[in-house]
Amino acid sequence: MMTADIVATIDFQAAVAFIWREADLLDAREYQAWLALWTETGHYVIPVNRDTTDYAGTLNIAYDNGAMREARVKRLQSGLAMSATSAARTVRTVSRFVADAGEPGAIVIRCAQHIVEQKRDVQRIVAADVTYRIVNSGAGLALDEKVIRLIDADEAQHGIGYLL
Repeated sequence: MMTADIVATIDFQAAVAFIWREADLLDAREYQAWLALWTETGHYVIPVNRDTTDYAGTLNIAYDNGAMREARVKRLQSGLAMSATSAARTVRTVSRFVADAGEPGAIVIRCAQHIVEQKRDVQRIVAADVTYRIVNSGAGLALDEKVIRLIDADEAQHGIGYLL
């Protein structure tokens, strides 16, 4: 439920537009522009356990700080990573936006994400619940945390080296 604090902090529609922009940048493989969306201290997380909130203390598919996000992008762009060879084309749909919490200068939004991936003549769908913590950085909105809870996170994952 959206509270008056959330509205006063960051406009809900502006935050949703920011999330749509992030999805578009990833589909366009605009990784440097995607990196620029983040705060220096932000975390990109794909937990194995969908219910965990202790990302630092549990197993994750990804738990990236700024340096790790940059390293992941470098691997994707180098052609050396398995996931970068014949890189998948993707189309993301993000929907079902719900404002979860707010504080001065920040908003937390949960949404659903579907990614259609095309790679080597095979198409597959990846679905997840995603939580974004978006902050007002002074220079505009910035990602401070993105948690991607894959619906099949506890099962074997095949080739999700691209950014979700």
